[in-house]
Amino acid sequence: MSTPRAHDLEIQFRGQPGLLNAITDVEGIEVGHTMIIKGQGKLVMGKGPVRTGVTAILPRGSRSHDDPVFSGWYSLNRNGEMTGTTWGEESGFLEGSVMITSTHSVGVGTVVQDGSGDIFIAFSTHNSGSAFPDKQATVKVLPNWAMNPLFEATVQATQESIINALVAAEDMTGINGNTVYAPPHDRLKDILKQYNRLND
Repeated sequence: MSTPRAHDLEIQFRGQPGLLNAITDVEGIEVGHTMIIKGQGKLVMGKGPVRTGVTAILPRGSRSHDDPVFSGWYSLNRNGEMTGTTWGEESGFLEGSVMITSTHSVGVGTVVQDGSGDIFIAFSTHNSGSAFPDKQATVKVLPNWAMNPLFEATVQATQESIINALVAAEDMTGINGNTVYAPPHDRLKDILKQYNRLND
């Protein structure tokens, strides 16, 4: 059985999704993910229980190290850390993969407060071969005035990915028996229906 997503519950979103409604709709991008869940009960430093995971995004699949992509990053409220940003600023390229992990779980799309924040990274899979050309490279770029749809699509995709993470969540018991329960889909749909947020 596949993991449920927001569209499976008929939740309304703006924009038109791609064929798979995933980042891998962009040609060449590959994604991998794994989780480590082991141990239970009282926290013993260095031993567990452990509840963590990592996601790897390869902008050009297996060619990501040999054909870097143009990239940039931004820190909102300077909370968190991103390894490799110095070289990204120096070169303007992302070489290899983007690895995402967190001890604080998924962000829920709220306003930033003191002690919170997000780190953003953007890359373009266009202009293949620009990092290591045999001769002078020609790069095609969008003018600033043509980028508004890109910004809008980024907001839409981010919103939906956060909701997807919440919808796909499962009950989880962590350290010291602390339990977080998955949102019940039937109750969620009832609430969304009251506010006309479900597709007909």
